[in-house]
Amino acid sequence: MIFRSPYPDVAISDLALTPLVLQHAEERAAKPALIDASSDRVLTYGELAREVKSVASGLFSRGMRKGDVFGIYSPNSIEYAITLLAIASFGGIATTVNPLATAEELSSQLIDAGATRLLTTPELLSAALPAAAASRVQEVFVTGEADGATSFTALRNSGGTVLAPADCRPDDVVLLPYSSGTTGTPKGVMITQGSWVANLCQIEMLHAVAPDDVIFCLPPFFHMYGAIVLTHLLRGGGTVVFAPRFELERFLASIERYRITRAYLVPPVIIALVHSPIVDAYDLSTLSNIFSGAAPLGEDLRRRCQERLGCTVNQGYGLTEASPVTHSVPFNIATTKPGSVGPCLPNTECKVMDVDFGTELGPAERGELWIRGPQVMKGYLNRPEATASMITSDGWLRTGDIGYADADGDFYIVDRLKELIKYKAYQVAPAELEALLMSHPAVADAAVTPYQDETCGEIPKAWIVLKGEASADELMAFVAARVAPYKKIRRLEFIDQIPKSASGKILRRLLVDRDRAALAVQA
Repeated sequence: MIFRSPYPDVAISDLALTPLVLQHAEERAAKPALIDASSDRVLTYGELAREVKSVASGLFSRGMRKGDVFGIYSPNSIEYAITLLAIASFGGIATTVNPLATAEELSSQLIDAGATRLLTTPELLSAALPAAAASRVQEVFVTGEADGATSFTALRNSGGTVLAPADCRPDDVVLLPYSSGTTGTPKGVMITQGSWVANLCQIEMLHAVAPDDVIFCLPPFFHMYGAIVLTHLLRGGGTVVFAPRFELERFLASIERYRITRAYLVPPVIIALVHSPIVDAYDLSTLSNIFSGAAPLGEDLRRRCQERLGCTVNQGYGLTEASPVTHSVPFNIATTKPGSVGPCLPNTECKVMDVDFGTELGPAERGELWIRGPQVMKGYLNRPEATASMITSDGWLRTGDIGYADADGDFYIVDRLKELIKYKAYQVAPAELEALLMSHPAVADAAVTPYQDETCGEIPKAWIVLKGEASADELMAFVAARVAPYKKIRRLEFIDQIPKSASGKILRRLLVDRDRAALAVQA
């Protein structure tokens, strides 16, 4: 059964990415477009449009052409946003790198992507310079000033009146973020001008930006979630507030100082907003909506955050390979179905496939979610076999996520296919147990991973961060009373912190590796 959006299809703009995002910049010339909450630095829409042209001209004058790849290895910054739009404006390709990446990880991505230039910060130069030297990178640019790199100011001023020609077509690759997909090592995801523009047009219906909106964008710009939020908000004419790194008090102070109306966050921040006592010290009355993405948000957390802050809290679903949004609850809906990520976006089709037999499933039946729509990636860079295993010949993207749809076409994500725990013949979803554990008053954070067992194959093991008093037996009994017997937590370990990615996803692999190392020592 194919599930379709309850919303009518939207017209996909024929503009390229940068012209679309900055289409009304001159009309809003005096309005703040970007605010760096760490420094209170403001860039207006008029300044943004001029800076994008200047940087594009500077890159063109230094030999960068359509199809050339430019690496960005930096926390969120005004220069990051300018560079991303400048590169896209003349058909260049940005490959965005997690600023937490090591020199080895950075060089590996630069080499694989074929990057010839790199933007970084003075703090990251110690990793950026050796990585650049090991790759095809010809010039390293740096925000501010630092030895061994060209300043961003010099880049911006080097183009003069030379304008980089714009010859951008929908099928042209514009972004190369890296994702592991459903299997294997990180691969370059070929996001095209057309797929990015399509996703902007799709989400506009559900996340319209009002002229007076001041919106906090927490997700890192290197992540597709951050990139789509940044460009969506700028296209809509909102004022985008961000910070290079997340600090709870700075975030709360920003809401109060800038009168933030909406915020795009990740589940770990929702957890902090629910539990931290310092939340009550700030005036958050202007905040009307929080949107959570990048990882599943448990219904208990969503409800508690909504009640504490007095604003709506919604979530959606997507993946890098879909540019990234495929499902969403409208941002201003106060009452949603518990745990739902909403229906398909306009112009999007979905189906749920039986993992074992490859057959299409109907409502309330769990399987792998497949997506088809104009936002789907072109494929993986130089990985035809990986692309073929991810996208079917008739255009369906295999997400690797387990979920189901109800009778109304609203979707629920249960877990990652590759992270399902196989207890005897049963499949156990870690995210379901994590959400349940998080509803216990003594639990601050939780992760569930498979633990090898001779009899059962794998058993669910919980990793718990406490904020109150509770024993392992008490927590295991709490879960056992609420789930089928095969889903019970059978091992539990207390831990100081759950490892997570910059986007908030639990890094279960690190916990599994920790168990394996401990077992190896015992052996």
